[in-house]
Amino acid sequence: MTATDRSIELITTASQAAADKLAHDIIAYDVSDVLSITDAFLLASAPNDRQVKSIVDEIEERLNKELGVKPVRREGDREARWVLLDYVDIVVHVQHSEERVFYALERLWKDCPELELPADAKATRGKAEEHAQLQAEEGSADFGELR
Repeated sequence: MTATDRSIELITTASQAAADKLAHDIIAYDVSDVLSITDAFLLASAPNDRQVKSIVDEIEERLNKELGVKPVRREGDREARWVLLDYVDIVVHVQHSEERVFYALERLWKDCPELELPADAKATRGKAEEHAQLQAEEGSADFGELR
């Protein structure tokens, strides 16, 4: 079994919305062969809680406005460290970068086929690592000024 056309449409729209809000490392997996509860997972991350919320809100708004769907369940909203949007056909995970590294969902689903994403979403690959390096460089530069 493979992800349905509807699931792919939802993933495409959600991943573009995430990319438009500058999400990092957007990736989608077809999990339909290993899970009976959903067809696909979309993973995205952001370096801070405010951006996680912004990405989640944009995905929700875009899927409702363009495709007329609302999530049946939304979890993790209060802390905004890992927000899950369940649309039945797809499940969207937007994580704070630290949670993304710690839980490593990619490792769990690496045997599942990746779904094709829009160019903007693909371009986000490696952004979390770039951001972490910039933060480290800025931190060491600030530390140098304190000496």
